[in-house]
Amino acid sequence: MNSCRESGNDDKCPFCNSDRCITSDEAVEEIRSRAAANDPTSMILLGHHYFHGKGGVQRDQAKAIKLYAKAVDLGHGKAHFHLADVYHKGGESKKARFHYEAAAMAGHDNARINLGILEVKSGNIERAIKHWTIAASFGHYNAMFQLKTCFEEGFVSRESINSTLTAYNNSCAEMRSKARDSAIRIHIDNIGAR
Repeated sequence: MNSCRESGNDDKCPFCNSDRCITSDEAVEEIRSRAAANDPTSMILLGHHYFHGKGGVQRDQAKAIKLYAKAVDLGHGKAHFHLADVYHKGGESKKARFHYEAAAMAGHDNARINLGILEVKSGNIERAIKHWTIAASFGHYNAMFQLKTCFEEGFVSRESINSTLTAYNNSCAEMRSKARDSAIRIHIDNIGAR
C-alpha cells in the first residue's frame, strides 16, 4: 500500500493500472458484485461496511454476520476473526471463542492475542501464555508485550521469555524492508496526529 503511494499509483487499479477515480457508492457496488460472485475477501469487506455503517451503507449487523459466515463457509480464515469479534462484542463468548480458535488455526495472530485475553479472564494463564508465545514468535508486538507483563508478574520464566524474544526478533528482522519501515513511520505519524 505504501509503495503504491510512493510510486504515485494511489488512484490506479492494481491489476490494469487504469485510473480509479470512483465514488464511494461505486466502490461499494464493485464490492457487492464481487461478493455476489462468491469472493470471500469482498464478503468480508462488505460485511465490514455493514457492521460499521461505512461507505454510505446502512449499518446492519445481521447482514454483516451473514456475509462473514458465508466467507467462513468458503474457507476464509480471516472471516472467523471478524465473526469472533462480532460475537465477542455481543457478549456471546462461546461463539467468539470457537471462531477465534478457528482463525488462530488459520494463522491469524490477532485471534491468538484475543484468545489469550479470554483465557486470562477464565483463569487459565498457562493457555494464555501459550497463545501469546505463538503469536510473539511470529513477530506480533502485542503478544510480546503481554508476555513481558506476565514475565514481570512471575508467570513466565527467564528462559522462556528469552527464547520467545529471540524468535520475535528473528521474525521481525525477516519482515523488515525499507517500504515496511516507511509504512510504519506513516502509521505512527497518523496515530500522533489524532
